Amino acid sequence: MKFRQTLTASVALLPVALLSTPAFAQSTGSVDFDDEIVVTGSASRDIGGVTIPETAKAKQVLGEEVIRRQRPGQTVNDIVNLVPGVSFQNNDPWGSNGGGFTIRGFGADRVSQTLDGLPLNDSGNYALYSNQQVDSEVIEQVNVNLGSTDVDSPTASATGGTINIRTREPSDTAGLMTTMTFGDVLAKGAENTVYMRGFGMIDTGDFTGIGTKAFASLSYTNYGVPYNPYGEVKKTQFNGRIWQDLGSDGDFIAISGHFNRNRNNFAGSESLEDLLGYYDGTFTKKERFTQYEESGVYPCTIPAGQTLNGGGTAGVSERYDDRNGCGAAFYRRYNPSDTGNIRGASRFTLTDKLVLTVDPSYQYVKANGGGPDDLRESFFTPGGATTGLTGAFNGGYYFGRDLNGDGDLEDRIAGIDPSQTHTDRYGVVANLIYDISDDHRVRVAYTWDRARHRQTGQLTDMLTTGEPSDVFAIDNALLDVNGNEVNKRDRLSYAILHQVSGEYRGEFGDLTAIVGLRAPFFSRELNQNCYTTSISGFVDCPAAGQDLSEYEAANPDYASPQSRTYKYDKLLPNVGFTYDFSPAFSTFANYAKGLSVPGTDPLYDSLYLADDDRVRPVPETTDSFDLGVRYSIGPIQAQLSGWYTRYQNRLASAFDPTANDGEGAFVFRNLGRVDKYGLDGSIAYRPTRNSLIYIFGSLNKSEIKENVQNGVDDDGNPVFLGTAGNMESGTPKYSFGARGQIAFGDVELGAQVKRTGSRWINDLNEDRAPAYTLVDLDARWTIGEFATGGDVALQLNLTNLFDQYYIGYFGGSLDDFPFAQIGAPRAASLSVIIGY
Repeated sequence: MKFRQTLTASVALLPVALLSTPAFAQSTGSVDFDDEIVVTGSASRDIGGVTIPETAKAKQVLGEEVIRRQRPGQTVNDIVNLVPGVSFQNNDPWGSNGGGFTIRGFGADRVSQTLDGLPLNDSGNYALYSNQQVDSEVIEQVNVNLGSTDVDSPTASATGGTINIRTREPSDTAGLMTTMTFGDVLAKGAENTVYMRGFGMIDTGDFTGIGTKAFASLSYTNYGVPYNPYGEVKKTQFNGRIWQDLGSDGDFIAISGHFNRNRNNFAGSESLEDLLGYYDGTFTKKERFTQYEESGVYPCTIPAGQTLNGGGTAGVSERYDDRNGCGAAFYRRYNPSDTGNIRGASRFTLTDKLVLTVDPSYQYVKANGGGPDDLRESFFTPGGATTGLTGAFNGGYYFGRDLNGDGDLEDRIAGIDPSQTHTDRYGVVANLIYDISDDHRVRVAYTWDRARHRQTGQLTDMLTTGEPSDVFAIDNALLDVNGNEVNKRDRLSYAILHQVSGEYRGEFGDLTAIVGLRAPFFSRELNQNCYTTSISGFVDCPAAGQDLSEYEAANPDYASPQSRTYKYDKLLPNVGFTYDFSPAFSTFANYAKGLSVPGTDPLYDSLYLADDDRVRPVPETTDSFDLGVRYSIGPIQAQLSGWYTRYQNRLASAFDPTANDGEGAFVFRNLGRVDKYGLDGSIAYRPTRNSLIYIFGSLNKSEIKENVQNGVDDDGNPVFLGTAGNMESGTPKYSFGARGQIAFGDVELGAQVKRTGSRWINDLNEDRAPAYTLVDLDARWTIGEFATGGDVALQLNLTNLFDQYYIGYFGGSLDDFPFAQIGAPRAASLSVIIGY
């Protein structure tokens, strides 16, 4: 990508009345449906890689120019931090160690993220994993819908909006691109934090003469983790796409593939109560980096007798201390993952008025997360029982065999107990689009999404160095005395969606109207193979093939292994319009009803209770309204919108006085209404041909409408938390920032700044995470032309210039101090880029 030529060429095209417009939606059907209307209406101009589409919804699109300006390999979720209303906190400067964000105050589990229409949210808890995102070099654009989604979107939780990532189309000509990046953390006390990344991509061009083209890319990333002297990330990623043009009507068939192998030992999170103390001078910046390294227990080894076949002393109880030994919070916290997907896309012109699009997909996930624990050689013997059992009971793991070879069953051996997840997910989005006339268009769509979510908890041992014998414990699971796996959890879930939807779009002179309707039908099938022993979801998982009659007699307060199915459906209308007052000035408005149904993970806690309405919370719903104005002429593009969202039946764990046979208990339930509202705005301006300024900002406000019951007093009277009238926690009250670019011949300089306001720690509004400001710099020098074509360039990226200490992402809490990580410190990288 030639940044200098892009920068100047886009200015030269600005006087043109009608510009070629990028696709602003996610599936092929949404792309086709929106694109035809957008390019025949008011032009949407790209200024510095930022586009504000002329749609009824509040949207913003980031294109290749702004994406390529960020550090190569950076997660796309950090890049969208330049969109008003988005607040992202990165766990490290390089993008592969996790992070979290909010959009208009809604957390990541209430925001749908897709890759070419493929849903990326976890099918069990809707979480998003920024360390598994696609390489930035293959991204064509990122489209952010604020507070709404497309009618054919396969989402179960999009009350806060959607982030739609689109990969690039293979080039018509053959080419090669490589990126080599070297970097490091530039903060006092930081050690072992070197960043190295290599990326290569090849385009075949049209290799058949009939429009068949493809690209393939491969990258490898390795670096040390800030705040963890032992932490390291190793990531390998493959991307590819093959594309076949069909005829001259824009029809095509494409197949894309992605695979990401991630091995990261990350820095642990800490209580916000402790993190806030660092602002009071409890630790200096250097001490934050070195307190664990200088503690005298790093690096660490495990004494004989505390590892598998460790040769302990017979008759002596050897006990591994999982809280203070190898593998404790900041040393070995592996979160490995193997993720991949295959994405199809196609468009077929059936008649001159009728178009069919079909996008099938499959994705695979193998991942876990967890830490150290002790594995018990003994049997578990419930009260009054005569026969011991093996398995997971009361938080302990029992094997009934001599693990360290000392001839007794008295020891506790060092091991790890990750929560393993294996997901197979299939989907398809199909659209039938009909042009009634030049000014009127309709579509009907069918969406299917089926995720099989297998969750287990196999255990494996540690080596004497504290390293796990295998980061995937499932691949080297320890067996009990009877040859069976010991599991801390064992469940199988199916998350299924069938959805029909329709949309009409019509132009009436300067007025464009949009009417859409989604009708999703969700089912959540739960299969719990363990005994649920508390309302909080704790389980006992006996190993297979044992007589459990004595266990059941001695532990009457349990729910047996069982299956349960939950079903949800809702009609979700959206209505909007745009009106052009002039070629430059327009207004827009939109109403959308949103839905977030409970995920499978929190629903498992309810299996402890009888199946009635108390354990079947209704879905969250939102009524979202947007009203705004846009101005786009010559070198200026601007948008200002006000929004209001009524958020009903928010889901969280809270006290239910009717649960547990009337004794009350904390359950996953609905907590009533929250009103959210605010302003989003941005302006992009080119003062000269070789410069640009982009300014953005947002204000966010929320109001919890009800006090939440938190228990009962000694007399049985209800006790409430004073949440009514408070703002939801975890969301910044405001954010604003700017980006500037200027080109001096072959040298281009850029700078961006963002100020993020304070965030309430919990819904009681007792304390705040302080506001913070991040400043980033970038520079690019185009050295010349490569012998076979394309530029040779050097790119410098310096992030968090002033080494601002700040608290990372936290999801908020009713009344506790949640956990969070420390935000990414100052870091610099230099990249050599050879590309077309």
